Amino acid sequence: MSEIEGFILAGGASSRMGRDKARLRLGGETFVARIARALGTIAARVSVVSSRPDGAEFRLPVVTDIYAGRGPLGGLHAALNACRAPWAAVVSCDLPFVSGALWTRLARLCADGFDAVAPLQADGQVQPLCALYARAACLARAAELLRTGESRPRMLLAQVRTRLVAPDELADLTDAELLLMNINTPTDYRKAGMRDEG
Repeated sequence: MSEIEGFILAGGASSRMGRDKARLRLGGETFVARIARALGTIAARVSVVSSRPDGAEFRLPVVTDIYAGRGPLGGLHAALNACRAPWAAVVSCDLPFVSGALWTRLARLCADGFDAVAPLQADGQVQPLCALYARAACLARAAELLRTGESRPRMLLAQVRTRLVAPDELADLTDAELLLMNINTPTDYRKAGMRDEG
């Protein structure tokens, strides 16, 4: 566990949701608390990446953006910069169904031959905000991309040695179909509540 630190990106505008996604609740827990519990299965330390003044309310260490207002890649860069372990497990606060089993599976795939480990969603798109990044290989590259005006984490994954994890490699995990469910809108949130109750 000393090889991995966990980081939850909670600095987004939540414009489509209309309220702070990090503080939404499922099963009596905030999204951040749920995700922190899952990350705790592989990471000895879990922090929140947020430039908001109320970030300390999460009762976790808070990391602030170096490249403020630069979207998810800015948050990912802040996590990598703050990370003191060889690997950073980085996850967006709008993925409340990530599980300890998912992180354990992804962590087992970290190896010297790869700079990142990221799952593919059911639609075939890579999910860069539920992934593991090797700090040494990814920090400088993320900074370079930000200096060019890039803000998409997928571009970082495309430029380092990434181990893509196919859906069938995760299909045996409990609630596999929910693990990468992204909650962006009030409709998504209502559906998530129904799934969580089920």
